[in-house]
Amino acid sequence: MSKFQFKQFSLEQDRCAMKIGTDGVLLGAWTPIENNPISILDIGAGTGVIALMLAQRSNAEQIDALEIDEEAYEQSVDNFENSPWSDRLFCFHAGLDEFVEEPEDEYDLIVSNPPFYTDDYKSDNEQRDLARFADAMPFEDLIEAADLLLSENGIFAVIIPFKEEENFLALAKEYELYPLKITRAKGTPITEIKRSLLAFSRKESVNFPIDELIIETSRHQYTPEYIELTKDFYLKM
Repeated sequence: MSKFQFKQFSLEQDRCAMKIGTDGVLLGAWTPIENNPISILDIGAGTGVIALMLAQRSNAEQIDALEIDEEAYEQSVDNFENSPWSDRLFCFHAGLDEFVEEPEDEYDLIVSNPPFYTDDYKSDNEQRDLARFADAMPFEDLIEAADLLLSENGIFAVIIPFKEEENFLALAKEYELYPLKITRAKGTPITEIKRSLLAFSRKESVNFPIDELIIETSRHQYTPEYIELTKDFYLKM
């Protein structure tokens, strides 16, 4: 199935190495937007799903996405053009290092579902490997870029493996980016925590919320919390 249908938009994903998965949808739905962002940047757009979800959720006038892989970039452009928000969405075909060399804008919200399979095997599919491997975008480069491009009251949100959380928080702190909200996600009540959703701001907050999200109780039996989070997007929620 190359076409993926959400409630307010649909996506083609046949040319993307990384298909639409729970991680991207989680980040798109979870990312805090209470600072009412006017400008948003999605680093590593893939299909464009996160940028599109944020277009649906926010009143942001400018939503830029960055994608280094040519096929994924072209797919993102098509998905943006075919969406109800085509006038607000723009995709750059560039790597993060090129993009930060001449930053033109600051962003009120920066999101990324970075490629992160650091210790897994490499597969036979080079394009998929590029999309999945942390050597395509080291965390430190991502955090440094966020620090450079984030507006004064901006929010920076990512989804990463839970085992990388401590390391990522320590790196962010070096750039004076402080956690605003942390949600740890796991597939079922009995499985281990797999992902960390992290949101940062430039202001240090003492009692920021830390919670846990369980996706399903059993196969396709989604928890009320997960349904609440994603019901504006998934057709069957």
